[in-house]
Amino acid sequence: MEKINFSRSAIQSEEELREIIGKPHELVVKKSISFLDEHCQKFISMSPLFFLATANGEGKCDVSPRGDLPGAISILNKHQLVIPDRPGNRRLDSILNILSNPNTGLVFIIPGLEEVLRINGRAAIIKDKEILNKMSLKGKTPLLGIGIDVEECFIHCPRAIKESNIWNSKTWQKSGALPSILEIFNEHLKINGVELKN
Repeated sequence: MEKINFSRSAIQSEEELREIIGKPHELVVKKSISFLDEHCQKFISMSPLFFLATANGEGKCDVSPRGDLPGAISILNKHQLVIPDRPGNRRLDSILNILSNPNTGLVFIIPGLEEVLRINGRAAIIKDKEILNKMSLKGKTPLLGIGIDVEECFIHCPRAIKESNIWNSKTWQKSGALPSILEIFNEHLKINGVELKN
């Protein structure tokens, strides 16, 4: 199929969008709060996985999965939390984006639970030793942290998780349904002109 020019039939305004979709119910709008109440704090403390959305100064977006032990995120107060930046592949996609654009979004997941917690706010890359020392894992202190000033948080309805059936092990793909991750990695390297020697 040849590339489609999406702009030819794209929605151009909120008015046009609302004509098709309509307006949200007042309860859906009012569920959003601007601070971490006890329920949000408990949800974060139980979540071993979240997704961090960032964009650079030009608006190019990235979403990064982040996994850690439940309770690894430090909640400083009702308006701030800190994510430890554990050692990784050094691409620093999220970190570099935050340097040029602090706006960020997070989605927290608890295994088995169909609702997710969404948080939006502004991020900063911190190197405060007093904070980071409290986030050590297996004797290793993170070199950096991502500090989030919370601006909005709310529980998202279960529809997406429920429809995906992600927690039902009977729907999980069998081993071998995809090539190995190493095979995919090597194929992508080849596209960019890099071939690893065995």
